[in-house]
Amino acid sequence: MIYTIAILLSLVGYFVIGHLAGRRVKGLDDYLVAGRNAPTFFILGTLVASYLSTSAFLGETGFAYQGYPFVMLIFAAVSTSGCLLGALVFGRYLRRSGARTVPEFFGKRFASRRVQIIAGLTTIIGLGAYLLGVMQGAGIMFSELTGMPYWVGLVLVWATYTGFILYSGSPGVMLTDTIMFVIFSLAAVGGSLYVIQDLGGWSGVVEGLLTQTDKPGIALWHGVLEGPNASFSSPGEALTWGLTLGLVWAAVLAASPWQSSRYLMARNEHVVMRSAMLTAVALAIFYALMMMTGAAINLYDPNLDPERSMIWVALNVLPTWLGVVILTGVFAAGLSSCSTFLSIIGFSLSNDILPASLDEKSAMRKSRIAVLSAGLIALLLALFQPPAVMSVVWFAATLFASSWGPVALMSIWSKRITATGAGWGLAVGFIGNVVLSMMIQAKWLSLPVYLHPVLLSTLMALVAITLASRVSRVSQAEKEYQAFLHTFDAQAVSGWVTGTRLIALCTMLSGVAIGVFLWQQYAVTLDGFAAQFSVAAGAVQGGYALAIGCGSMLLMAGAVGLWVACPRQQKTSAERMVMSNGR
Repeated sequence: MIYTIAILLSLVGYFVIGHLAGRRVKGLDDYLVAGRNAPTFFILGTLVASYLSTSAFLGETGFAYQGYPFVMLIFAAVSTSGCLLGALVFGRYLRRSGARTVPEFFGKRFASRRVQIIAGLTTIIGLGAYLLGVMQGAGIMFSELTGMPYWVGLVLVWATYTGFILYSGSPGVMLTDTIMFVIFSLAAVGGSLYVIQDLGGWSGVVEGLLTQTDKPGIALWHGVLEGPNASFSSPGEALTWGLTLGLVWAAVLAASPWQSSRYLMARNEHVVMRSAMLTAVALAIFYALMMMTGAAINLYDPNLDPERSMIWVALNVLPTWLGVVILTGVFAAGLSSCSTFLSIIGFSLSNDILPASLDEKSAMRKSRIAVLSAGLIALLLALFQPPAVMSVVWFAATLFASSWGPVALMSIWSKRITATGAGWGLAVGFIGNVVLSMMIQAKWLSLPVYLHPVLLSTLMALVAITLASRVSRVSQAEKEYQAFLHTFDAQAVSGWVTGTRLIALCTMLSGVAIGVFLWQQYAVTLDGFAAQFSVAAGAVQGGYALAIGCGSMLLMAGAVGLWVACPRQQKTSAERMVMSNGR
């Protein structure tokens, strides 16, 4: 009963908070991009909340429970680098554009309404599938916790986030996202620390996982390699999977609409860089704790449904108060992703697909109708489509790596890409990914782990961009807009450099701390038990390499952020602007 009350109160609370945020909405810029005045903490909150949904808490933690906690850490170490990569090579330039949506940015950059519409369509279709997955995750949780029918949970969740988006738009999404970020961060840290300590600390968990026989190899960096349910047949295959999917998700974090669009709300470019670095730190800590917790649940019961393992722990292991916190936190993660995705879908439909409105009042009304229409379609699909949370979410998210990734990067850094090339790149990357994924799902095609559909469809997109750009020409408008994007933002000079450099240094120190922690708590512990449990020398060495790799990624990310934010770079940029104006 207490879980039912907590979930229902959280729904009411988010609805009320979202509506309070709506009082600040005075015009279309407020509704779509929160007035472009969001501080670092709010952008951090909405970035993390947009990324971590029920898929992370249920699906990815379930994959760790299934036997692959450290493969997921490899994945996370590589993928979180996309936060800073996206901010530095795309996000801060996106912020300069003054666009209201990312498809609108593509339309401005290539002086093409056609490119804007193609980008808008991929946004609606891809995020529609993603929204479907996270809605189903929230519905499953509601049903598990309250005992009410699955469809009741879906309807209540939908009514909550749709209600406050209709009224408050981006300010409501940003504020509720940040509150949800705080709640599920406390839940993740509190629940993980309790479970690990309850099982004897990291040493006790590692020893317990080495002792159990249900999932042999779960304590090693490569995970389970034997048995009918093993996902990988060799350490090399596990490593290839972690690196390949990590790179794919780095591209997702760098260019996907639900991540990059958050930068449009930032106060300035330094807020973009600061929030990106802090997001990388937050995600690194989350994965380090939650993946180990997912594996540790096997020491309570190795025969659970993987995607429901965290729910089981909250209901059966944690103290009631902590169970309430972690379950409302997981529920909040799903709800925040739902609100983000629906808002982007609705905004893109009204701003990028439908004809332009004559005045701002008509545009606001059109945006709200678009949000409501998109939400109703998503609800109907979620009600009748069988739930498959992790598979749907991972499929939908990776569509943008192959479709948007090449075009986003080249739109900033290539002088040769044309509007025709961009349009074909968006379409071929998206459709190619969908077709290959469906062929694999239907068992018409089988690919080795290193040839993920995303990699092949990204290559297809690059070929399409190159060929189409060769038979077309870059217009003068395109040249001028790209030059404008590389013009220094004078607002970023005064008073912001020192703070950004400090956050970069903290990011570097966080990388060192995470590396040392994994070295001591995992690698050294595993080494100590190696003789007792006949652990191969390669597995022990892999543990040390894992610790170094996970720490190094954040260390390098912080170093790059420090280099970009240093005064010398700012001065050089300012000089370039002066020279440009002089001409």
